[in-house]
Amino acid sequence: MTLKAIDAFAGAGGLSLGLEKAGFSVALAFDNDQVAVDTHRKNLAGRAEVVDAAAADGKTLLQLAGIERGQLDLLAGGPPCQGFSLQRRGARDDPRNLLVLRYLNWLDEMRPRAFLMENVAAIRSVRGKHLVEAVEAAARGLGFEVHAAILDAAEFGVPQRRRRAFLVGLPKGVPFSWPTPVDFVRTVGEAIRDLPSPPEDGTCHPQFANHYREARLSALNVERIKHVPPGGGREYLPKHLQLACHQGNHRHLDTYGRLSWDEPSVTITARFDSFTRGRFGHPEEHRSITLREGARLQSFPDSFAFLGNREDGARLIGNAVPPLLANAIGNSISASLSGRQAPGKNTPQMPRQMSLWAPDMAS
Repeated sequence: MTLKAIDAFAGAGGLSLGLEKAGFSVALAFDNDQVAVDTHRKNLAGRAEVVDAAAADGKTLLQLAGIERGQLDLLAGGPPCQGFSLQRRGARDDPRNLLVLRYLNWLDEMRPRAFLMENVAAIRSVRGKHLVEAVEAAARGLGFEVHAAILDAAEFGVPQRRRRAFLVGLPKGVPFSWPTPVDFVRTVGEAIRDLPSPPEDGTCHPQFANHYREARLSALNVERIKHVPPGGGREYLPKHLQLACHQGNHRHLDTYGRLSWDEPSVTITARFDSFTRGRFGHPEEHRSITLREGARLQSFPDSFAFLGNREDGARLIGNAVPPLLANAIGNSISASLSGRQAPGKNTPQMPRQMSLWAPDMAS
C-alpha cells in the first residue's frame, strides 16, 4: 500500500527524500521559495509548487495534491524556524512563528491520518512553547494521539550534531515508537574525506555537483584559517588576526573554526558557506567547506543537485531536514499506519556500512 503525503515548507526536499525512501508518495511539496521549489522539482518525483502558506487553506492544498479530504495519510513539514532560534535577538514575537499555527487549520481542513512537524529544539523555549502546546491541544481535540521528542541527527547515521524537535500525531490507539538510535557515530572524515579537492580556479568539479571553492575568501581570512587546527575555532588566532568584537568575547567561539575529521560536524546552518560564520572550515585545506561537502554532512546523496548561487545553495542545504533522519522517522510512521509495528517495538538499525550518498539513493 502506497502512503500519500504532503510536505509543507518543503525547501529543497530533504524531508521529502527521506519520506520517499520510507515508502511515502509525496503528492505535493510546497514552499514560498522559487529556487527551493525548482530544486525539489529537479531531484524528486511528485508535484512541487510555490505556495504562500499563510494564505493557503487545506482545501486548496488537497486540490493541488489531487487528494480528497480524509484520504491523506501524512501531513509533514517544518515551519520556518528562524524566529525560534536561540541565536536570534530582539522581540520574542516573529510573524513567521505564527505559521506553526497553520497546522491547526490544515489538520482540521485536511483530516490526515497522521502528521509530522519538525522544528529547531528551541521551539520548546519561551519563543515557541505556547505555539507548540496550542498545536498539541488542537490535535488531541481532533482525535490524534501526540508524540513529542527532541532527536539528534547524529544518532541516526547523519555525520552531524543537529538537535531538532518533532511532533508526530496518530489516531488514538495506534502504537508508535520513535526510531532506535544507531550504535555508532559517523564522522566528518567518513562523510567527505574521499571527495577530491575542488578546482583551484573556483569552477565546479566536473564530477560532483555544487563542489567548488568560496570565491569571497580573502587573503586575510586564508591567513586566519592557517592558524586554526582541526576542530579549533577563533581562540587559536593570534591577537593581530582577531576581530575587535572578539576581544574578550566568549560568544560564538565556533566562528573562524575548522571541522574535525574524527567527530561529527557541528550543525550545518543556512550560512555554512563561510568559515567566518561558524566551524565550517575544511579540516585540512585552507578554505571553507563546499556546498557538496555540506550536503554530504546533511546526508544528501551526490546525485542531489542544488540550484541557484552559493548563498542559495547554502540556505537550501542548511535549512533541510537531513534525509537519513527523515527516513528513520518516516519508517516509524509508515510502520504504525500500516500496522507493522507492535507497541514498544522499535525500528531496526541501519548498518554502518550503508552508503549515505550512493547515486541511486535519490532515484
